[in-house]
Amino acid sequence: MPDATSPRSFPPTFFFGAATAAFQIEGAAHEDGRTDSIWDAFCRVPGAVVNADNGDVACDHYHRYRDDVSMMKDLGLEAYRFSTSWSRVQPDGGAFNPKGLDFYSRLVDELLDKGIAPWLTLYHWDLPQALQELGGWANRDTAFRFRDYALGVHDALGDRVTSWTTLNEPWCASFLSYIGGEHAPGIQDPATGLAAGHHLLLAHGLTVKDLAARDDSLQLGITLNLTVADAVDPTDAGDLDAARRIDGQFNRFFLDPIFRGSYPADVMQDVAHLGFEQHVQPGDLEIISSPIHSLGVNYYHGDAVSSRPTDAAMTTAAPSVRPKRSPFPAADDVYWHLRDLPTTGMGWEVQPEGLTRLLKRVHDEYTGPAGIALAVTENGAAYDDELVDGAVHDTERVSFLEAHLRAILDAIDDGVPVTGYFYWSLMDNFEWAWGYDKRFGIVRVDYETQERTPKDSAIAYTRVISGRSL
Repeated sequence: MPDATSPRSFPPTFFFGAATAAFQIEGAAHEDGRTDSIWDAFCRVPGAVVNADNGDVACDHYHRYRDDVSMMKDLGLEAYRFSTSWSRVQPDGGAFNPKGLDFYSRLVDELLDKGIAPWLTLYHWDLPQALQELGGWANRDTAFRFRDYALGVHDALGDRVTSWTTLNEPWCASFLSYIGGEHAPGIQDPATGLAAGHHLLLAHGLTVKDLAARDDSLQLGITLNLTVADAVDPTDAGDLDAARRIDGQFNRFFLDPIFRGSYPADVMQDVAHLGFEQHVQPGDLEIISSPIHSLGVNYYHGDAVSSRPTDAAMTTAAPSVRPKRSPFPAADDVYWHLRDLPTTGMGWEVQPEGLTRLLKRVHDEYTGPAGIALAVTENGAAYDDELVDGAVHDTERVSFLEAHLRAILDAIDDGVPVTGYFYWSLMDNFEWAWGYDKRFGIVRVDYETQERTPKDSAIAYTRVISGRSL
């Protein structure tokens, strides 16, 4: 291992960026033709979101995007990962909205003018509510509607954007949203969540297939949130099976069909009683496994799991999310355990070595043999930041950022060709079920004045980017 005190350089082609999502920052919820997404509707459900907050204003990025892009330039960002809002581009899932497309066209032009590469994500959870009322992702037709939406966005932006991601974290958009009920649309039914998971993957495959056919210059991919599932006791058969199930339903349920054209047999056996196979029609897996160029890996923490509860056990997939049902089908008897690790403001353990292991595993088993590029598309931490005399001294986030960048360098040293890193998030924003209570940004946002203040973590990140080393 390299000496922890010695400077370590990043490869010359490695890029540094930050990420956001449309619903979390844009605001302008009902301006210029935009209509409700499932998150607009979910925020109106009593108790669904902390303090009954909503994304109507968020960071007001819709009106402040030029200043925000200038801020990115000042920070030295080389790439910016953002999402287009389906509800802004196709209000109610219907006709394309010229004003919505024009906003993203202007944003892309601004990024390119500042020398920042746009990395576009087509879906970051904001399904038009009108489509949810037709069944949402549990309705197979939504996959085809998504493909059509994607082609319309490409019509508007394909001449300037080369990096295209179909979906962000389909596990969250299916299992956490349709089984755990903690994300929009707030449904709690394992069979429905499994159907949603398959239809999201089908939407990905349809989109990749058709975008590749019309434009061979695109870099096409998907972003998955992945975990390292460790058995609390690696000698205990029950704990090992708990780790297998979580790895299967969190990681392999999505990785295997994309890269191997099949769902993992053990997971299919785990969920056989839920009727999942009826949703997988002939030809679906061939479509889902359409070739891609890149895989985005989102990583926040690993998981220590057991078949046995303890006083310290976590009984949900994420320590700060406590759904009435586990967001894992056929895993109600899996327990999450806290280890002797520091935790973030979300209660998530800080485990950078897990990122190294995850990247190496994904490369060795999936992307490496297929010659597919890997990028870390989200990684970040929420802490209880305070603005003191015009500054935010977020030392814990600085440590988190640097530790995970070192973990990426460790993976690169092990032969994993990681191409880039996007910190989550560029700025504090509407953090889904936690509203505005959790701050992930390297830039602080005052939600009353919309003033942006770069935190010490932003300053540290700029220093890393400038020197291309740690």
